[in-house]
Amino acid sequence: MKRVFLFLLVGIIAMAFAADDQAKDIVTKAENNIKGHTSQTDMTIEIIRPTWKRSLSLKGWSKGEDYSMSVVTAPAKDAGTVFLKRLKEIWNWVPSIERVVKLPPSMMAQSWMGTDFTNDDLVKASSRIDDYTHKILGDTVIEGRKCWKIEMIPLPQAAVVWGKLIMFIDQKDYLELRLEFYDEDFKLVNILQCSDVKIMGGRTIPAKMEMIPAGKKGQETVIIYNSAIFDKPIEDSFFTTDNMKKVR
Repeated sequence: MKRVFLFLLVGIIAMAFAADDQAKDIVTKAENNIKGHTSQTDMTIEIIRPTWKRSLSLKGWSKGEDYSMSVVTAPAKDAGTVFLKRLKEIWNWVPSIERVVKLPPSMMAQSWMGTDFTNDDLVKASSRIDDYTHKILGDTVIEGRKCWKIEMIPLPQAAVVWGKLIMFIDQKDYLELRLEFYDEDFKLVNILQCSDVKIMGGRTIPAKMEMIPAGKKGQETVIIYNSAIFDKPIEDSFFTTDNMKKVR
C-alpha cells in the first residue's frame, strides 16, 4: 500500500513540474516573439491624465534579455535622455547635466519619465522567465483570441518589483494580450492591455499597449509601435555607457 501511495505521489509531483515547465515555455515563446533575438523599435508614448496629456517619442534597441537601450527623441526638453540595461546594471544618461547615472535597484519601482510604467517595466531589469515561477490557471478569451492565463510568482531570491503577475497569452501566435501587476499583498496595481495586432518586421505583434492603473479613472499611458525591425545583428559593444552619449 505504501509503495502504491509513493508511486502516486511521485506521479503527481512529476505532473506538477511538467505543467510548470509548460507554463514557463509558453512565457518564453511569448517574450521571444515580441523581442526576437534583437529588435529596433520606434514608439510614441502618450501620458494621459484627467486634465492633461503629454507625448514622448522613443527609439529602442534590444538584444536578448541582457542588453537594451532607449533614447527619447521628443519633445525637445527631454530629447537625448537615454536608458541602458547591460547585464544586471541600469544606467541613465541625462544630457542637461551631461552625466551618466547608475540606477540602484531601489529605483526600479519608480515611475519611468512620469508614465504609468515603472523603470523595471521599460528597461526590464527583472526577467519574467528567470525570476518567477509559472503556473497555468486556465483558459480565457481576449480580443476574440483563446488565451492561457498564467500566474507568475517571484522566486525568493529575485529582486523584482511585483508580488505577482497574471499574464494572458494567445494560444495561436503567443501574443501577450493582457498583463496584471500585483503588489506584495497581491493587490491589483496596474493592468497592461495589448491590442491592434499587426505584422511588423515580419512578426505578428500587438502594436498598441495601454497601462491602466487600478482605481485611477482617466489615467493611463499608451505606447504605440510605429515601426519594428527584428533579428538584425547588433554588436554587444553598442550597449555601452560611452555610446549612450552618441545615440539619436
